[in-house]
Amino acid sequence: MDHRASASFPAQCMINSRALNFAIFGLAMADGGDSLGVRFSFFRRRLEPRCLWRYLTGAMSEGERTINLTSNQQHTMSATLTAPANTELSDLIDSKFREFREGSIVKGTILEIRPQVVLVDIGYKSEGAIPSNEFEDEEIEIGDEIEVLLEKLENEEGMVVLSKEKAAHKQNWEKIVKVFQDGGLVRGKVKSVVKGGLTVNVGVEAFLPGSQVDIIPPKDLNEYVGNVYEFKIVKVNDERKNIVLSRREVIEAERSEMRQQFLQSVKIGDKVTGAIKNITDFGAFVDLQGMDGLLHITDMSWGRINHPSELLHIGQPVDVVILDVDKDKERVSLGLKQMSENPWEDIERKFPIGQHVKGRVTKLLPYGAFVEIEKGVEGLVHVSELSWVKRITRPSDVLEIGQLIEAVVLGISIEEQKISLGVRQLDANPWDEIETRYPVGATIKGPVRNLTAYGAFVELEEGIDGMIHVSDMSWTRKINHPSEMLKKNDEVEAVVLAIDKANQRVSLGIKQTEDDPWSHIDGRFKVGDLVKGTVAKIASFGAFVSLDGDIDGLIHISQLSEDHVEKVKDVIKVGEEIEARVIKVDKVERRVGLSIKAVGYSEDQLKKESASFESLRPSSEMVGLEQAFNLAAAASEEWSPSQQD
Repeated sequence: MDHRASASFPAQCMINSRALNFAIFGLAMADGGDSLGVRFSFFRRRLEPRCLWRYLTGAMSEGERTINLTSNQQHTMSATLTAPANTELSDLIDSKFREFREGSIVKGTILEIRPQVVLVDIGYKSEGAIPSNEFEDEEIEIGDEIEVLLEKLENEEGMVVLSKEKAAHKQNWEKIVKVFQDGGLVRGKVKSVVKGGLTVNVGVEAFLPGSQVDIIPPKDLNEYVGNVYEFKIVKVNDERKNIVLSRREVIEAERSEMRQQFLQSVKIGDKVTGAIKNITDFGAFVDLQGMDGLLHITDMSWGRINHPSELLHIGQPVDVVILDVDKDKERVSLGLKQMSENPWEDIERKFPIGQHVKGRVTKLLPYGAFVEIEKGVEGLVHVSELSWVKRITRPSDVLEIGQLIEAVVLGISIEEQKISLGVRQLDANPWDEIETRYPVGATIKGPVRNLTAYGAFVELEEGIDGMIHVSDMSWTRKINHPSEMLKKNDEVEAVVLAIDKANQRVSLGIKQTEDDPWSHIDGRFKVGDLVKGTVAKIASFGAFVSLDGDIDGLIHISQLSEDHVEKVKDVIKVGEEIEARVIKVDKVERRVGLSIKAVGYSEDQLKKESASFESLRPSSEMVGLEQAFNLAAAASEEWSPSQQD
């Protein structure tokens, strides 16, 4: 056949398609069928049916010009075009020239495999090209028959638009909808992680929300990618072609069945194996073949634990005992410590009071350290029981977690399951022989370790201090604060005054290292003596003067001048050297009274002044000498060189 003849075909041809089918088939059969494949395929794919009819009828009328037909072929063609259609023949031709509808799934044959596309013949006038990536997971060969979706009969290039993936999607979608309606399960492979969950290939792409991945919220969704699971279809949107899956419902259904089987077979006292599913403040939940059992914190250990996470972690396999079963509420109580004997039952026999024990430090708290002396048995070493002499404020200063130590059993409470331990009892108590080392009256030396409002602490030896009270610092001076005489780290000498072993106290005194100057004061100062001194302190009622021998004397405001004095500081200044006359000596009260105005008095005038001074009583205008000294300690109005006039 001359293929160039097609160039002379008229543009418009009216034809009955069934008659055309008969004509082509009849022509081929008349030729003996030898060229059926070639001619049939060429005409069907290259020419419009109406033009092909025109070509055929024109060819017969013009003889050998375009188609060389034998007389038999011409006779057969004429009979074919004029004779009524045979039913069998018509069905056969219809099977070859079926109707094509866009959107339908048709079968095709692979004609050619190219790098980018695969050419497929579906029996239409032109082939279809399918992208090669739609065959990525398949091994294909030329001649293979496949099912494809007819998207478009002809594109701009005259090719049929086909898709293998869309054909599979359409077929699978119908299957998915059927499974959803029947309430069945589908099997699929997790493809990737997306926002909010995973994408799954179940024949079509579906969405698996993160909350539906497992009964335990997954920490990392990537661990599911590439795995194959069974899913339940929970939602199908036919318009948007969306499918939502749930793996959690599948697991819960399986667990529900397993839970019922477990409840029917288990009984109190059974030992079972499970895995820690979840941990709370009050305990842990254990997965027992689909059944969640509660392991309370009090049933985890015979010892003391503050939180289940100290003993367990999620996913950990555990062997437990069934303590209680409530089939109606589907609850199971478990015990872990019951897997071993109660160590507290004969604790007093194993650890009698006074016995030395060894253990490992398990916990350090501000008030003490917990030491495990046996599995499930812990004792407490209080911070006060760590040392006889060292000042330990926190156990962590001397102990570490995991440290192996030795201690002495001090006490046992079986009801409260408590054991008191002591570390310092391993050594002799240094206070037992304190009186031997520091007898009363002995003189000691040591550094000032600390100052308080009421005294100073002096270190006698490591861990043992003696205290010097402010009243024992000076025979002659009124010490309001120890810092007036001492400072920290000063080396001092003192005398042991008293020892209190029960309260672990040693009393010391500095002034006791010297003779009491007041014991022979009357030999140094007599009424009428003229003395010189330095003004040490000024108060509203008078001035204190430092005399020889570290003795303080008081000049009352009434003894400053013959004239009336409003303010002491108007007459006398701190640090000023003055001369005064002794008008009063009180050995019992340790007081020396002075007078400036009596310096020039005669003996008779002095006697009168002394008598007058002795007769004075506290009033709004004057205070007695004793009261003056007392007021000096509590006076609020004082003046010193650091203050301005």
